This record gives sequence, structure tokens and C-alpha cells, in this order.
Amino acid sequence: MVQAGSEERLDAIDLALWTYSDDSFLPHGKRADGNCEHQPVYLTVYDDTPNGAGVRFLVDGASATTFEGFVRIVYLFDGHDPEAVEHARAQWKAAKAAGCTVGYWQQNSDGRWEKKA
Repeated sequence: MVQAGSEERLDAIDLALWTYSDDSFLPHGKRADGNCEHQPVYLTVYDDTPNGAGVRFLVDGASATTFEGFVRIVYLFDGHDPEAVEHARAQWKAAKAAGCTVGYWQQNSDGRWEKKA
């Protein structure tokens, strides 16, 4: 599942997944599309997981209020945005307090990703 921080961002993700490239289509749907439990990739701004997804991506300032039922939770944020960094730190602390194993990756000056923790 992909949880966005706003309806506008969710609509942008939905549009990109429909139109990005004919040879890389990713089946997906939103609550308004119906059949949420059958969506291979469920897009939402809510905390629900009707398709039983094991991996949850949070983008654009979305917050997790529960960590149960997921194999992995991935926060994507702009490391150059101080507010986004503070939000990610708060989410890190909440996940750690909930007993999750936490780690993070950071892009270096060469554009490569390095595991930091």
C-alpha cells in the first residue's frame, strides 16, 4: 500500500501510475475505485489496509499510527526539508517505541545510497 499525506499527492501518484509508461504499468486503485481488498497496490490517505498489504510506503508527510500487520514500513521524505526530517524522526521514534526494528538509508554526494543505521 501507499499512503500519501494529502489527496492532491494521492491523485498525482494515481495519475503517474496510469500514464508513466505503457510497458511498466502497475495495477493499483483507490478507495473511490472500489474493490479495495482486491487492489494489488492500494493508494490511500487513510490508515486502512483493506488489501492486507505487508509493505506500507508513507510519502508526503503521511504518518503511521499503527505498525502491526506489516513486514516492512518505508518512509520516503526529502532530507533537505527540515520539517520533513523532523516528521521522519518522530515516526522513527514511534516505530522504535512500538518495538519495530528500524534503519535508514541516506543518499551520499555521489548519488549512491548508504545504510546509516
